[in-house]
Amino acid sequence: MAGFSVQRYAPERSAWGRFTARDSVVRRLDWPLLGSAIALSFIGSLLVWSATRGRDSLTHGDPYYFLFRHALNTGIGIALMIGTIWLGHRTLRGAVPILYGLSVLLVMAVLTPLGATVNGAHAWILLPGGFSLQPSEFTKITIILGMAMLLAARVDAGDQLHPDHRTVAKALGLAALPMAVVMGMPDLGSVMVMVIIVLGVLLASGASNRWVFGILGAGVAGAVAIWQLGLLDDYQIARFAAFANPALDPAGVGYNTNQARIAIGSGGLSGTGLFQGTQTTGQFVPEQQTDFVFTVAGEELGFLGAGLILVLLGIVLWRGCRIARETTELYGTIVAAGIIAWFAFQAFENIGMTLGIMPVAGLPLPFVSYGGSSMFATWVAIGLLQSIRVQRPITA
Repeated sequence: MAGFSVQRYAPERSAWGRFTARDSVVRRLDWPLLGSAIALSFIGSLLVWSATRGRDSLTHGDPYYFLFRHALNTGIGIALMIGTIWLGHRTLRGAVPILYGLSVLLVMAVLTPLGATVNGAHAWILLPGGFSLQPSEFTKITIILGMAMLLAARVDAGDQLHPDHRTVAKALGLAALPMAVVMGMPDLGSVMVMVIIVLGVLLASGASNRWVFGILGAGVAGAVAIWQLGLLDDYQIARFAAFANPALDPAGVGYNTNQARIAIGSGGLSGTGLFQGTQTTGQFVPEQQTDFVFTVAGEELGFLGAGLILVLLGIVLWRGCRIARETTELYGTIVAAGIIAWFAFQAFENIGMTLGIMPVAGLPLPFVSYGGSSMFATWVAIGLLQSIRVQRPITA
């Protein structure tokens, strides 16, 4: 793939191996990447707190309820990142079949009585203590790891320059199974992200462009067939209709988007001040702590605060691209590229739907939105990126 340099690589020690003082794990971490992710989570904590502290029906009378849980989710996520670095992406490569099987079982469990419906999507598993799990978030990771394992195996071994057609077909089959289950929930937003991940992985692997164009063509044909056959739920059709015509039902299906745009537009350059937004305190924007958390930034922190979030997300993507380019194995390149595609599209879709330039798809803003499953998965992804950087040989 243009822009990525892949060299033959003989696996070395684990990511947490016996490095010298000069070559320690801490020194080899990508600190701009880590700092940006932490800053996004910190900003997210403030935004989630502002969006929920006055909503007694959600907080059970405790204004710190969501702030504490968001901070707890972030702490668990960082611990998972550290564990991922300690294990190393190459160790996880050997465990991919097990991880993939578990992820498929979890998404299939959603279709059993264990599953629960939230905001129209039957995509959750309820856990004791009021917690819930969205398996599709972790499926994004196993799709990346599984496809990378298949596509890079013979290339990293020196048997091929690029994955052959048979290998690509196997990798696509691996991704298709969980995607079909998630589509049946239905969780269209997660499927959209998975499709982008698959395209990013194929582009990074050096597979023939015919596969990429074939997937794009199949996607268009599939979308038309789904629409014509009436396989979408009513709420999903209504969301697309409201996107095409925002004035269609401003008090109904178009309400969320209209209120989101009002909130962002009222912030001006510097915002109304944290906890001072009238749209936020007046609870006009639904799901503001999750899908529409960017509206809090736009209203209360203004263009400057919202712009800071975009800059931090840009740094995460930039450092991820650099890690993908500098790794000396195709496996690491593919994993990093899949994560970049995931973060880039999900951030664009989330912010885009608050601005009215993308349809509402129920996707959280990485690191910022409230939600344990999303937070855990994104920090595991950061751990994978850091592991790829830590384990790369230092050039003279």
